[in-house]
Amino acid sequence: MLNEPLPCPLCGARQSALFHRDKRRDYLHCPCCALVFVAPQYYLTREAERLEYDKHQNIAGDPGYRHFLSRVLVPLLPRLCVGDRGLDFGSGPGPELAQMLREAGMEMQLYDVFYAPDDAVFNEQYDFICATEVVEHLHQPGLELERLWRLLGAGGYLAVMTKLVIGAQEFASWHYKNDPTHVCFFSRETWQWWARENNARLEFSGADVCLLTKVRAE
Repeated sequence: MLNEPLPCPLCGARQSALFHRDKRRDYLHCPCCALVFVAPQYYLTREAERLEYDKHQNIAGDPGYRHFLSRVLVPLLPRLCVGDRGLDFGSGPGPELAQMLREAGMEMQLYDVFYAPDDAVFNEQYDFICATEVVEHLHQPGLELERLWRLLGAGGYLAVMTKLVIGAQEFASWHYKNDPTHVCFFSRETWQWWARENNARLEFSGADVCLLTKVRAE
């Protein structure tokens, strides 16, 4: 068990307390932003993390995988116009979401720390950014989300898919926490906090998708 509170990797507050413990890790809860996270001592090495990702079997064109990704597309696409520029952040080895968006007429850029490590994408501006099943892997979610938010123009969208923490009792038997590459866990309260801090309009779609709109300045 940790002897002193760690800074929350999302908001920086040093008020975290034990939320859950299992045989693998301790999970901490931040009372400021409601993020649940693990200490850096539990992070995998870069090499071990890459090996875990290489196990994923997301096949391009697979109908089941496309149906899974449609949970992001359904709330996002009606808000976009043909030719809008987007970034698929954490695109993975098979960037099927970007392909689906290209088929809908969007211009897409890719970024993935392992499979598409092109930092030049962070020098551009976008109409929308997608982050599907990626924020739970981030060691510094506060810095990464801030960087993505800066890349959006006024009225732009950040579409995030990640499974959400419901409560401590449900967390104890939650399979999502067992992936060793998952190091931070968001809840509705976390995204509500983040939206307030960043003057974003927040909408939830289904159980695990949130859409954040960068509010235009008055």
